[in-house]
Amino acid sequence: MTTDTHRSVDLDRTERGRYRASNVRGGQLVIGDGSTDDFTPVELLLTAIAGCSAVDVDFLTTKRTEPVRFRVRASGEKLADHRMADLAVTFDVEFGDDDAGRTAQDRVPGAIRTSHDRLCTVSRTVEQGTPVDTRPA
Repeated sequence: MTTDTHRSVDLDRTERGRYRASNVRGGQLVIGDGSTDDFTPVELLLTAIAGCSAVDVDFLTTKRTEPVRFRVRASGEKLADHRMADLAVTFDVEFGDDDAGRTAQDRVPGAIRTSHDRLCTVSRTVEQGTPVDTRPA
């Protein structure tokens, strides 16, 4: 079933511990088990959380000026029971010292809140604990 709301990725094994993820637009990335420099699934989870909020904050703050610095860090602790805890997203954003830059800088805290509270599908899904149905094809 394909609708405007449906999302999917395909994952193909390329060798032991390495996989290629593909989206419907043709984008690809390699995922690994941590024995190489490839991103692990946990790192991709953190990337998805940071990326989702970064896109939101970017669109909400950069309408009239470009940032001097825009860095987002997602972090957390991997627990012994194979879950993540203490997830945090930290924004390090700086705009220029002119009228447009100061206006954009003033918008950063509100943009971060709006992303967290309303816009970021990834972190909102993680926080709500949406069930995952895992089954054979």
